[in-house]
Amino acid sequence: MSNKDIYILGIESSCDDTSASILKNSKVLSNVIANQNIHKKYGGVVPELASRAHLSNIIPVVDSALKESNVSINKLSAIAFTRGPGLMGSLIIGTEFAKGLGLSLNIPVIDVNHMQAHLLVHFIKNDLKKPLFPFLGVTISGGHTQFILVEDYFKMKILGQTLDDAIGEAFDKCGKKIGLGYPAGPEIDKLAKIGDELRFKFPLPRVKGGDISYSGTKTAFINFLHKEKNQNKNFINDNLNDICASIQKNLIDNLLSKIELLTIENNLNRIVLGGGVSANSYLKKKLDTESEKNNWEVFIPKLEYTTDNAAMIGIVGHLKYKESIESSLNTTPSPRLTF
Repeated sequence: MSNKDIYILGIESSCDDTSASILKNSKVLSNVIANQNIHKKYGGVVPELASRAHLSNIIPVVDSALKESNVSINKLSAIAFTRGPGLMGSLIIGTEFAKGLGLSLNIPVIDVNHMQAHLLVHFIKNDLKKPLFPFLGVTISGGHTQFILVEDYFKMKILGQTLDDAIGEAFDKCGKKIGLGYPAGPEIDKLAKIGDELRFKFPLPRVKGGDISYSGTKTAFINFLHKEKNQNKNFINDNLNDICASIQKNLIDNLLSKIELLTIENNLNRIVLGGGVSANSYLKKKLDTESEKNNWEVFIPKLEYTTDNAAMIGIVGHLKYKESIESSLNTTPSPRLTF
């Protein structure tokens, strides 16, 4: 590999956000995201609508990323794209666009695991400290909750994961039951700030090993609401802040119990978070307390890199390009891609 600058176009299209980013080496020059607000009216992502929106958005988003970075398309060294996991229709748009553009420019294409990218986003050049290997990677989003032993950039092993709902999904489903819009996680976080987290108690699921479960909590929460509303039809409105604080505490405590278990079992003291739920303010507060108690070193990505974005795809593309790891034009999307 020569010492000349590496320019990577990253493309992310795993779910409902179309994103493109330009990186010069490990520095992000642009990171453009087109959100799909249409899904809010349905209370969740509609796959068919998502893929159609990607089709409309991908060219203007890539064009905007190039213009914002002031980088000519002919300067690109390679194109990195999300291969999976994600929605098949959405992944197809990004994958085929990347391969087509790579072929036309005669440059390599590099497939990226979306979940690995959520962790490797920490290696983007910025003012934050970079984690040293090995560490416990914790990916927490609307679609995933995984605990990963990360020994190197591309040496990762799943230690545990959700058996049912992801933590972000649990936030959204519980939020929907109390009348909040989609996504409900940020709204619960906001309302909980002035609520009493000890007011209502919900059971913590007991799952052996590194795996975790959230479906039981969701069922207990629904049953709790049904019982209380039978006695007071205005129960939710009268107690909204306390309800949000209490369910948020339960969901986060469940996560923290598994983090503590896995750090002890694997002799790790570095914890690296990735995914949308890592932006939760209550989680950050609890991690501050737990890190002092357990001597943890905790790494949380910058806010703009917590949700799905192409900068995280681009940094993985950069790391792979340096190792001459390229993909075939026969590469196909993998909705259930794992490590």
